[in-house]
Amino acid sequence: MLDVTVIEDPEAAAVSLDPIRARLLAELTEAPASAAMLAGRVGLPRQKVNYHLKTLERHGLVELAGERRKGNVNERLMRATAASYVISPAALPAVQPDPDRFRDQLSARWLLALGARLVRDVGMLISGAAKARKRLATYALDGEVRFASAADRAAFVQELTAGVSALVRKYDAPDAEAGRDHRIVVAVHPTVKDRPTPELEQ
Repeated sequence: MLDVTVIEDPEAAAVSLDPIRARLLAELTEAPASAAMLAGRVGLPRQKVNYHLKTLERHGLVELAGERRKGNVNERLMRATAASYVISPAALPAVQPDPDRFRDQLSARWLLALGARLVRDVGMLISGAAKARKRLATYALDGEVRFASAADRAAFVQELTAGVSALVRKYDAPDAEAGRDHRIVVAVHPTVKDRPTPELEQ
């Protein structure tokens, strides 16, 4: 099971957003289970659960983990293919955000468009690397800072911009024929307080 995977296919995205199927996915991230086992947990007939599982399997969201004999029946034990899923903007290609259309470093919506592009691009890179059976070289830095004032925040942003810009100028080699382009995204935004996950309807 992967830690996280990106859903790029529009049909797979629609399948994953169905409340019942999302509930089944959540159950199958915990441990493999059969349709009969899941039926009792989600309050649905086994046949209905089996139908939903086959749909999830067809779109690569669940996979066979094993089989076991129960009476005269062979039960298929299914598991989620990932612990969590992210839907890529590539699933809605006609309306995906385009950060190049409007550039404003102080706009939260531009930051959102950058984040969406990051999900799309990294999702595509992961898919490509998996098909080529190659490792994907990436790096991320995540942290939190509490600013004493808006002035301190502005000063931090100014220093951050200057520092990153200096590094880009130092290492950028546009004429290197064997080089490879990399994208750098640096963001500063208020921390979101954790909210309890709402109960899924059966």
